[in-house]
Amino acid sequence: MRHTRMLRGIVAIATVAASLTLLAVAPASAVTPAPEPEVATPAPSPPPVADDPKDPVRAAEYWLDGARIREAWGTTRGKGSTIAIIDTGIGRPPGTFDGAVADGTDVSGSGTPDGRTPLGTKDKNHGTWVASLAGARGTKEGTGMIGVAPEAKLLSISIGFEAAAVVPFTEQIAKAMRWAVDHGADVINLSLTTNTLDWDESWDDAFLYAFKHDVVVVVAAGNRGSGTSIVGAPATIPGVLTVGGVDQHGNASVEASTQGITIGISAPSEGLQGVSADGTVVTWDGTSGAAPIVAGVAALVRSAHPDLDAANVINRIIKTAIPVPGVKKLPDPLYGYGLLDAQAAVTASVPKVSANPMGDLEEWIRLYRRAKSDPAPEPTVTPIAVPPLPAADAPTKPGSPLLPSAESLRYGTLPLLALTVPGILVGLGVTAAARRIRSARDRRAPSP
Repeated sequence: MRHTRMLRGIVAIATVAASLTLLAVAPASAVTPAPEPEVATPAPSPPPVADDPKDPVRAAEYWLDGARIREAWGTTRGKGSTIAIIDTGIGRPPGTFDGAVADGTDVSGSGTPDGRTPLGTKDKNHGTWVASLAGARGTKEGTGMIGVAPEAKLLSISIGFEAAAVVPFTEQIAKAMRWAVDHGADVINLSLTTNTLDWDESWDDAFLYAFKHDVVVVVAAGNRGSGTSIVGAPATIPGVLTVGGVDQHGNASVEASTQGITIGISAPSEGLQGVSADGTVVTWDGTSGAAPIVAGVAALVRSAHPDLDAANVINRIIKTAIPVPGVKKLPDPLYGYGLLDAQAAVTASVPKVSANPMGDLEEWIRLYRRAKSDPAPEPTVTPIAVPPLPAADAPTKPGSPLLPSAESLRYGTLPLLALTVPGILVGLGVTAAARRIRSARDRRAPSP
């Protein structure tokens, strides 16, 4: 096993313990408070949670202990927080969401007005699985599936993933984000990816709208098993908390996660439980499930610290993450800042920050989007005054073709004479010199 694990509050269950491997965690003492910390004010302890660890469904939720969620319930179970689930719609499994879904809508053009009718032919239960991980209520007897924030409110916003959707997908997401903000969400969960790094410009305003209204946006990183080799939008949008996936041992999942520099935190993505719309409990994999686990923890933090803004909620989650052995540079492209620790995120002393540690979308837009500008005005043409040319020379009268003209004398005859006369003189001088030399030789010659 790769990671050394120390777990608190794990209830040993003889019938299922042999088949369960808990997510790697570290004790609270491993979280070192930074200088001048924000001192958390503990909330009044809530009444005990009805929790039957012998129930096979409840026992299979290994992340409740592995990510120290049960410990965090000693402080809060998410009351006062609202999680928007932008997905295929939260169904109506018997008892699972009684009193949980506060409102809903459909933005696909194909669903029902309340957003509670699961959409799609292949993955219509996806939204119900996601919602059950975030905020399922369980039964009064403490059996059945329970979500990470079982007292948080949920918003069901149904979207259509398939190509036959009436409304374009990018338009659906933009509309869903605004609706969620306007209807009280302080956490938004997006368990979806586009498999592309870039995103439609309409999302700029939609995500900025959420950030400016102090909403934590949690996004799944995507899965290699479904063809996503690196994170894609919306997980690449600055400011969102992107969630990578790990297996039950705390190792980065090979199939049920991906990698990328925007990953902020890691949470379980294998062997997850989910309640389908008909009430059936299924086992499934993917960062689609890791994201609502983190969204639920964000709701716990918001409930325990209602004075904190979204940037500081995200900061508490990543700064209290359990370090992964061998990872030296943060954020890591597989694990982000580490493994999720709900108890530390809720109760640890963490210094406040003034900016979202996951980036600034507004600054990104300023740097990388072309600024919208008005058409350039037509230039005013000013005539330029050109001085008049000098008067032309008067034409000369034609002369005899047998006589040289002034131009031929100036440019032909005179230069020719200037070159020829010195040449003749030089030649005559050379000839005369040669004759004198020859005469001198003849006089010196001896008589026979």
